[in-house]
Amino acid sequence: MLKKERRNVAILGAAGRDYHNFMTKYKDNPYYDVKFFTAAQIPGIEKRSFPRKLAGRLYKKDIPIFSEEKLPELIKKYDINDVVFSYSDISHIEVMHKASIALTNDANFVLLGPKDTMIKSKRKIISICAVRTGSGKSPTSRKIAEILKNYQKKVVAIRHPMPYGDLIKQKCQRYGEYSDLKKHNCTIEEREEYEPWIKMGIPIYSGIDYLEIIKKAEKEAEIIIWDGGNNDFPFYVPDLHVVVVDPHRAGHELLYHPGEMNFRMADVIVINKIDTAPKQGIKTIEENIKKVNPKAIVIKAESKIIVSDKNLLKGKRTIVVEDGPTLTHGGMGFGAGYIAAKRNKATIISPRRYAVGSIKKIYEKYKQVENVLPAMGYGKKQIKELEKTINKAKCDVVVDATPVNLSRIIKINKPIVRVEYVLKERGLSLESVLKKWRLI
Repeated sequence: MLKKERRNVAILGAAGRDYHNFMTKYKDNPYYDVKFFTAAQIPGIEKRSFPRKLAGRLYKKDIPIFSEEKLPELIKKYDINDVVFSYSDISHIEVMHKASIALTNDANFVLLGPKDTMIKSKRKIISICAVRTGSGKSPTSRKIAEILKNYQKKVVAIRHPMPYGDLIKQKCQRYGEYSDLKKHNCTIEEREEYEPWIKMGIPIYSGIDYLEIIKKAEKEAEIIIWDGGNNDFPFYVPDLHVVVVDPHRAGHELLYHPGEMNFRMADVIVINKIDTAPKQGIKTIEENIKKVNPKAIVIKAESKIIVSDKNLLKGKRTIVVEDGPTLTHGGMGFGAGYIAAKRNKATIISPRRYAVGSIKKIYEKYKQVENVLPAMGYGKKQIKELEKTINKAKCDVVVDATPVNLSRIIKINKPIVRVEYVLKERGLSLESVLKKWRLI
């Protein structure tokens, strides 16, 4: 086929699903020419390019990455045929706004599905995904891994990509030791996902090329756990698809993309946080399960909160640091740290007044975040701004409710109370489901 006959493609993304869609659908595909990527959600990721070394034989130079704000003019400049939507946890309304921009500028709007993007593995795959960011999929993933380990299964995890640095170096990464975090210059967001697996003694892979990743993981695993990101659907064909829902955001399982897709595809739906969520929220989710996925097995679970030193909290002035993505594109105004501080009668002060630099801009952009501090750290500069914000705060103690221990990354000038959360089923267990699927 002549080059002029190839369809011109633009890929909208956020440094994750976008690169995977390219690698599985468009790399070495003579029918398409990916002209550029756009970037959103993650600070600074648009100031890069996708390396030709990863792009394949059809590309003689790096593929540019632009800010999504420039999409209308870019569609015209590059004569784009297909705008391919490739990021996650976004409302159906916002998806269609983007579709309208593409269509208005004479381009098709494309959503790629499982047949074009899911890779088949030689090993059994258990995928754990969610309907919204911050629903509790990572604790669910680790709970399943713990059960498998107790049955002497060789387990390896593969994480949804977070390639915010050098894309060539991040093509295929394995994390098995704490030293690997420093070796790969991990951001706070990456550490939050990798550290708990290292602590469990389970290696976890991530990167750009998920075909290479699965081949390496298969060599050391009997069962592979897909630890999903945001509310994206799996990169691999799952033998068991577990989806976590959050009754604090009841109804969102039918309002966000691709979370609704996960909800409809699920073999098992875990209704998490039932110990803190409103009863009506739980009821709404149960009704929606009956409407769109009545065959799914339903498990109810607590997100059990563990506080390192309750006595240090009582009556003290505190700022609460929570998982960043849960509060930003996850849309939550609080997390486990806020609940723990309230339960232990701490006086919670707003960190907003102490915010500096990009942290201050986070509060301006995400209006629901008021009384807690998102642990943003997508680069060295932002990590320093987070440190400065915490240390400026006039309080007695800092609640660290991030999955990573912040004191390993930044110097905090106040006592720290660690808040962690683990999944605890009520009634039907994940172990019984694994037995039913003959995975243990």
